[in-house]
Amino acid sequence: MLFEDRNDAAGKLAEALKAYAGKRPLILAVPRGAVPMGGILAETLGGDLDVVLVRKLGAPGDPELAIGAVDETGWTYLTPHAEMVGADSVYVDRERAAQMEVLRQRRAAYTPGREPASASGRVVIVVDDGLATGASMMAALHAIRQQKPARLVCAVPVAPPSTLERLRPYADEVVCLQAPPRFGSVGQFYRHFPQVEDAEVLACLRNH
Repeated sequence: MLFEDRNDAAGKLAEALKAYAGKRPLILAVPRGAVPMGGILAETLGGDLDVVLVRKLGAPGDPELAIGAVDETGWTYLTPHAEMVGADSVYVDRERAAQMEVLRQRRAAYTPGREPASASGRVVIVVDDGLATGASMMAALHAIRQQKPARLVCAVPVAPPSTLERLRPYADEVVCLQAPPRFGSVGQFYRHFPQVEDAEVLACLRNH
């Protein structure tokens, strides 16, 4: 199944999540790509939209290869292959510090003058536009779990089966529209997959 674009994927996800309509779920989107999707879910399900901020940790010499992720508290998830690609503790500490600085800047930019929405006691749906290693989603779910939501749902259009299995212990429910065993990148499952810019993220958050 190819999704036309993120809006198409969000519409299909909303259908899969319709059991939560009317329960005022808190939709937490992983920036930047998933924020417009989160806006569609919030509108369709009658929920509230905010962002959950996590950052991928890139491999030495290959920043696009995720070796883990960090949340705003500094909690870090490392993938099983992190050491194999040369990410020793000194490297991980340095990369974590750099990415936490980016998180601080993004929090100031995305939610100026207000606290992040509280997940305590609420149905929370964490959405991303797709997963590869799942490192960022793992960190996001861990961060939200600390706030004691009533129910924690991971919702994505596409992810490899192995990633979904690693995620299941971190969420009460995992909703994934397709889990192809042959997985190259998230973008291969979309006809149109443009980069989402900060201006679009800010507009989306202001409108919800």
